[in-house]
Amino acid sequence: MPNIIKNRAVVADDWTVLRLAEGQTPDSVAIPEGKVIVPLAVWNAQRAALENHPGLAVWIESDERAEDLKDDLGRFPLIAVNFPKFTDGRGYSIAYHLRVRLGYKGELRAIGDVLRDQLFYMQRVGFDAFAVRADKNIEDALKGLSDFTEPYQNSVDRPYPLFGRVQRAGAEA
Repeated sequence: MPNIIKNRAVVADDWTVLRLAEGQTPDSVAIPEGKVIVPLAVWNAQRAALENHPGLAVWIESDERAEDLKDDLGRFPLIAVNFPKFTDGRGYSIAYHLRVRLGYKGELRAIGDVLRDQLFYMQRVGFDAFAVRADKNIEDALKGLSDFTEPYQNSVDRPYPLFGRVQRAGAEA
């Protein structure tokens, strides 16, 4: 069983990410038993058959819209966002949108080309779980969550910017 980073700890991952193989289509792919994270396209194509599937989650590709899930957010204990390559930052916006605008409260997982250098920033926009790329050391990647101690900007993890969080010397309380 592979490991992931979840809530700042390395844990065993009991979910399987379903990726379509060559020649498979969203409406015809077979869904395995157990905890499975299906692509948004599969959820949309097989929704009627999947509504009663226990242990179902969905993943969003970086060019898809989080709004497509707004009416279903409460049914998914986990939503993953795929980063197809390190330089594709659209997943950050998707995560922020899911947390802030759509109010998603479940596990939000980064999958795909996920590297240590991204983790601090990913947690800032709402990710709480990370499937680090298989060829990278997960223990080293975990340290990336602590690379910086005090961010200046506000975000999901800190709703106020630094100037609104600290008392300046000489300022009245």
